[in-house]
Amino acid sequence: MRLNIKTTNIELTDALSNYINKRISKLDKFVRKDDTSAFASVEIGTTTKGQHTGDIFRAEINLHTAGNQMRAVVEESDLYAAINEMQNEIIRILNKNKGKRVHLLRRGGQRIKEMIRGWGKFGK
Repeated sequence: MRLNIKTTNIELTDALSNYINKRISKLDKFVRKDDTSAFASVEIGTTTKGQHTGDIFRAEINLHTAGNQMRAVVEESDLYAAINEMQNEIIRILNKNKGKRVHLLRRGGQRIKEMIRGWGKFGK
């Protein structure tokens, strides 16, 4: 899977880059092996909101796979916690989509089975 990392108001260090790569590499098991178009765009940075003092860290991922686009945005007081929560959120989204696909496949198989059983009744 290709990966693009963008930072806003912070510097991308080697340690931070390695940490993001380590977290995003766990998503490979959710993406099909033959999908060469898989692309993840990660944006991390600082932001301030309203009355908050100090830095609020924001981590965002846009995951593009064949036919699907998924997005997760997380804001935390710690940068590494934001990256971890972003990874957890995108995994939840991927599992939800996988469950929908499996359910649809099983439902389709069930309909075909019902149709085949129905034809047997009319042939007698």
